[in-house]
Amino acid sequence: MIILASKDSIISMQDKNFYKTEELIDQKIEIWQEHVLFSGLWWFGVALTIIPWVIWFLFRKKQSTDRIMYVGFYIMAISTLLDILGDQIGIWHYRFHVIPTLPTYFPWDVTLMPVSVMILLQFFPKINPWLKAIFFALLTSYMAEPFFDWLGIYEPNTWRYSYSVPIQILLFMSAYWISLRSKFSSLYEDT
Repeated sequence: MIILASKDSIISMQDKNFYKTEELIDQKIEIWQEHVLFSGLWWFGVALTIIPWVIWFLFRKKQSTDRIMYVGFYIMAISTLLDILGDQIGIWHYRFHVIPTLPTYFPWDVTLMPVSVMILLQFFPKINPWLKAIFFALLTSYMAEPFFDWLGIYEPNTWRYSYSVPIQILLFMSAYWISLRSKFSSLYEDT
């Protein structure tokens, strides 16, 4: 038989959990300020956050900017969501955060993932999208993840690199599908 807690009891448990979490976040920020901020791996993360965007901006196909940015923001949103989920349930975690209050690795979700997909979509349009998806999945799963693990930035607790392959393929193929969408009406048309 399941006994349900009262509303007040639930509120009390949630509040206690919140205050414990808040204390841990304060401790995390203190560690970050004293040991991570301005370290080599912090500067590496800052560079990874900025430089790929600058390169993409300089070499992008200007007539496709809006469509490709649309795809980039989609990749950012999905990557961040999946990364937060994986971190919060404990299957991986990150160290050397660029921004200490985010549970994800900011350069990965906001720069590396979207810019990689945007480059593959924009600069190699004649290559079969499934081949690009497989290339992207293998590159991120078997090169990027192990590299960040080796640096000590990423810790795959119960996650295996191979688990990422089908997810990355689906992520790329959904981005490819979105890049082909053309049903946009003007915001200023009378309806």
